[in-house]
Amino acid sequence: MTAIRTLCFAIAAFSSYAALLYRLSQARRSWRDGAYRALIATLLLQCLTFTMGAVAMGGGSLFGIGNLAVLIMHLAAVAFCVAAQIILLRWAATDEAAARGTRYWLITGIVLDVLLTALFFLADGPGRPLSDFDGTSRPLLLTYLLVFIVSQAVPCVTIYLQCGPYARMTDNASLRQALRMLSVAAVVLFLYCTARTVNILTAAAGVDIGVWKLASNVFSASGIVILSLSLINSLWGPPVSRLAEWARSYRSYRALHPLWRDLYEASPDIALEPPGASVSDLNYRLHRRVVEIRDGWRDLRPYIDRDTHAADGPGGAAGSGVAGDAGAEARQAFAEAAQIRQALRAKRTGSVPDHSKDAGDFDDRDTDNFMAEVAWLTQVAAAYSKLGRAS
Repeated sequence: MTAIRTLCFAIAAFSSYAALLYRLSQARRSWRDGAYRALIATLLLQCLTFTMGAVAMGGGSLFGIGNLAVLIMHLAAVAFCVAAQIILLRWAATDEAAARGTRYWLITGIVLDVLLTALFFLADGPGRPLSDFDGTSRPLLLTYLLVFIVSQAVPCVTIYLQCGPYARMTDNASLRQALRMLSVAAVVLFLYCTARTVNILTAAAGVDIGVWKLASNVFSASGIVILSLSLINSLWGPPVSRLAEWARSYRSYRALHPLWRDLYEASPDIALEPPGASVSDLNYRLHRRVVEIRDGWRDLRPYIDRDTHAADGPGGAAGSGVAGDAGAEARQAFAEAAQIRQALRAKRTGSVPDHSKDAGDFDDRDTDNFMAEVAWLTQVAAAYSKLGRAS
């Protein structure tokens, strides 16, 4: 188990150093920003915490003092939590509120570190075996461990409670993403605190929970990786957002294909260029597909019967069982799809209805909002697929 625990510390340390190096590369243009300096301090403390964790797993003394690496790890972890709170305040609070909060957390951090140091030496921390720091029945050392866990759990709760409202307040998409990830990290790290408390209390009671002891290390490493990613979201956030946008566009492009295919077969002139399978310029192709569906729909207007309001989907009325606006939109999508299907059949047979929709555009749709139009046409295409291809 020691090897796995060391690996977890190493993963957390690696992610911390990676985040620190990335942020240090921005020092020239950002150093005068107080929030940036607080971020660098946080990452330095994060690196120190998990470096000392890995060192502590080797046992022995540091600078001639037994278990000193454990103490430094815990003191740095407290300071790291304080610094994370200060970063959050500087990101989201007003200058006055951030200043008040910073003073409060600095005083709290100093008091906790002094208390932990006193308890460590009073409990003869340097002379105790490393296993005692996993849990012990010795009162002073047990108090030391529980104070440390409380010092970690409380910031997890406060960060989680603050991140949601702050994320809703900001108009900065990158900051909003960072705050949401920070709230996830807070939850995972709170699970670490819970698992670590179980480890401490079961060991104090003489109960061996075996491999489940590793849960705290896994939660700790996972939480720190998520936290590190949240602190460098400006590096990976934009590429991931672009990839997600591409994936959404590709799903829409594929979803529109059945509707576009039948309209193209009925009116080949709607295509500006021969159909192709390449999606190298997906944005252009998605725009073309929307335009071609619109043009194909206009070509069908002489064959759409205005007196027909077919909105039935498979198994009954479209949208039955769906309440509110979503149900109304689903019924309208099925109505549009059913009219297109009926019009395609009428065009193939050459039967023109007496009262056709021979002018105008799609009913009640804002064609100036491209993404809204794509979303609507995707619903129509899905309804069209459910109704079955016109024969």
